[in-house]
Amino acid sequence: MNEFVAPEIDWLALAPLIVVLGAGVVGVLLEAFVPARARRVTQIVLTLAALAGALAFVAVLWPQIVAQPVQVVGGSVTLTPFALGTQGIIAVLAFLGVLVVADRTSTGQDAFAPTASAVPGTSYEDLARRSGLEQTEIYPLLLFAAGGMMLFASTDDLIVMFIALEVLSLPLYVLCATARRRRLLSQEAAAKYFLLGAFASALFIFGVALIYGFAGTVRLLEIGQRVQQGLPLEGMTGLLVAGVLLVTVGLLFKVGAVPFHAWTPDVYTGAPTPITGFMAACTKAAAVAALVEVLYRVTIGVGAVSPDTVRQLQVVIVVVAVLTMAVGTVIGSVQTDVKRLLAYSSIAHAGFLLVGVAGFNADVQSSTLFYLLAYGLATIGAFAVVTLVRERRVTPGGAEDNGPVEDDGVVLGEATEIAQWAGLGRKAPWLTAAFALFLLSMAGIPLTAGFIAKFGAFTGATTGGLWWLAVLGVIASVVAVAFYLRLLVVMVFQPAPITPASQVEPVETGVSTSSTSDRGETGVSTSSTSDGGVATATKAQVTAQQRVVVTVVRSRGPAAVAIAVCAIATVILGVFPSLVLNLAAEASKFVP
Repeated sequence: MNEFVAPEIDWLALAPLIVVLGAGVVGVLLEAFVPARARRVTQIVLTLAALAGALAFVAVLWPQIVAQPVQVVGGSVTLTPFALGTQGIIAVLAFLGVLVVADRTSTGQDAFAPTASAVPGTSYEDLARRSGLEQTEIYPLLLFAAGGMMLFASTDDLIVMFIALEVLSLPLYVLCATARRRRLLSQEAAAKYFLLGAFASALFIFGVALIYGFAGTVRLLEIGQRVQQGLPLEGMTGLLVAGVLLVTVGLLFKVGAVPFHAWTPDVYTGAPTPITGFMAACTKAAAVAALVEVLYRVTIGVGAVSPDTVRQLQVVIVVVAVLTMAVGTVIGSVQTDVKRLLAYSSIAHAGFLLVGVAGFNADVQSSTLFYLLAYGLATIGAFAVVTLVRERRVTPGGAEDNGPVEDDGVVLGEATEIAQWAGLGRKAPWLTAAFALFLLSMAGIPLTAGFIAKFGAFTGATTGGLWWLAVLGVIASVVAVAFYLRLLVVMVFQPAPITPASQVEPVETGVSTSSTSDRGETGVSTSSTSDGGVATATKAQVTAQQRVVVTVVRSRGPAAVAIAVCAIATVILGVFPSLVLNLAAEASKFVP
């Protein structure tokens, strides 16, 4: 009778994962035991501390892992420099994303419904709103999602990768349905994300089954080694290719690449804007890193697969990259909504990332990590700016609306129509400058991080012999510049529009209309109703003389800090990229 031998576990190597996932479990317990009045602050402090701690452990582990990569728990977690670098990037981006999530604007509101489970428009939802309920469960969900992303990019076991995929996905499905405003649109976004994500997960696990049928194992390195040793029967290479393709489809769904991108515009638009920024930056980083791990370890990672097999997989990635760049840039150029424009920008950037991946050259994949960091910083910063641009209802005075303007103190939802952003440069020049910097970085303009990132990705393609794909990437980047500049022109050179308030759908205002004596810094009343609840603007309360203007509500701190950090980092990485590029070069090792 064989005795069970407990494995020796390097707990320090698991520390980043343990801190984040353990804090998520503690956060769930806090929901049960911490008083409601202190729960929000406690959850925010715990979440930020966990992500900062994870980043600190990544820094501690870095010299050791660069010198000697390790496998932990029998390969369930494989810490290579590439995997550890991805964990660090996810921790940084998640920290900045949580700052935006935790922000309350000068209206006293966050972006989340008091009870996401309530049916929109019901008396229960009104009661929860008047009672001042807050939804703090989002912070443990964010930690579980971040922990799943970190595990997703650092495992050699396809079954563990599938579990990590679900751990990161399920919290995001829930978070997408928690928007304070446009509740039905938010729930629709969550439903679409869940259904399409379920299909992608099914394809992923079916691909794992085919790979197991080919090699008799689900460990990526063992699969490559068995091919190298010639153990599988001759003629079964097609089974491996089919399995890897199905796994790749599941990963490309998370990346948001064409033709698996259909969920992206609707989910990005319907989800709470801080969650959109978190999801766009962190999920893409985890998914691209996992895609690189699978493709490179199974193919060129151990030099195991024949050139014909590599060529077949390369053709698939090249086709997807071309389609993704084309759809993202062409359809993005005709968008009239800021969030949808950023969604198609995300699709285009998925194509640019795949251009570098398609080179199938491990030596240049350090550029992928730099790209993920640069894109993530610009994305979180851009969506943070969107959370602060709101509609406000005012009543013009005078017979011809030329008299003094009386501020009703009613701040409505986010102003996401591009036309509404006209004149924003005069109202908030510093915020406009930061947003312009993020757009220019996404466009790949020199002296921004985006330029260095795109240069590295296109260099990866040329190194792999795909110079024509790099040329297509440059052309797509030029097309993308057009719709980024269109938004900049609207913000800086066009006068601000004034829209009749009667055309605006009734939405929760979150501030009182009973008093205008307590003005905030933006001229918005921050007082509450006598029963401690909030006011709701209805069409019956909106007169034909009232107008809606676009205002910039001030952040109470966290979102402003996130925007400033993202803007400064974007400039530093564009002007002085050498330090991060050197770290990324050290991280271009995939195999322990």
